[in-house]
Amino acid sequence: MNPLSLGSFACFAYLISSLLIFFEIKKKSGKPVSLYIAWLAVVLHFGYHANNILLFGTVSFSFFYTASIVSLLVSLILLIAAISQPVEKLGLAVFPLSVILLGGSIIFPESSHHLQSSDWKMHIHIFSSIIAFSLLNIAAFQALLLAYQDYQLKKHQPKWFVLSLPPLQTMESLLFQMIATGLAFLTISLVSGFLFVEDLFAQHLGHKTILSILAWIIFSGLLAGRSLYGWRSQTAIRWTLLGFAALLLAYFGSKLVYEFILQ
Repeated sequence: MNPLSLGSFACFAYLISSLLIFFEIKKKSGKPVSLYIAWLAVVLHFGYHANNILLFGTVSFSFFYTASIVSLLVSLILLIAAISQPVEKLGLAVFPLSVILLGGSIIFPESSHHLQSSDWKMHIHIFSSIIAFSLLNIAAFQALLLAYQDYQLKKHQPKWFVLSLPPLQTMESLLFQMIATGLAFLTISLVSGFLFVEDLFAQHLGHKTILSILAWIIFSGLLAGRSLYGWRSQTAIRWTLLGFAALLLAYFGSKLVYEFILQ
């Protein structure tokens, strides 16, 4: 099957899974059929990128292609986490986003941003960066969901969606687990960058390095505050979103400007 067909079927499967999650929450169904469809979407999504890698012999790091790879990894991590943790409802945000980013890589194909290096050291840096961003992406979605849940509970009139979520304490625990794991990979990314990348503060890399370090400080401070002072709820949400915003600008801010504005 050609990459275009794989990508199109993956988008369709993501949309079907999102709709099924919505109806499962609405009907309080105990059978997560949506997750099986989501696994199919992830397999097709992976097949799309694998076919492109075989076609070009390398990985493209253009804006939409990179974002699509990140969305694939985010969806995969979410499905793996859903095996043992009640996080499948995040699919309502994650899967439609995967459709948008995968669709973007299909509509706007770009063949001029391929990784030429075969150095394993560079691969460690790049892929630890992508994994860190993916994990902290899920943490950001979790923080938004936690904020909505906290708001609804304080109003004392929680809606059906909030009533379907795990208790607030469980949601907070899941958030900090995701942040801690993401921070570990972000640390590997930064350390490998300083060790293996020449002139990490050169043009096109300086802002990424500074913003990534800022994000690392924010997430580390949040975990320290949680451990020492018991930070939770709104404080955790604000710090998580602030750290992810810095990481989002670091990873995709310049790519968006260089590829679509300055060309």
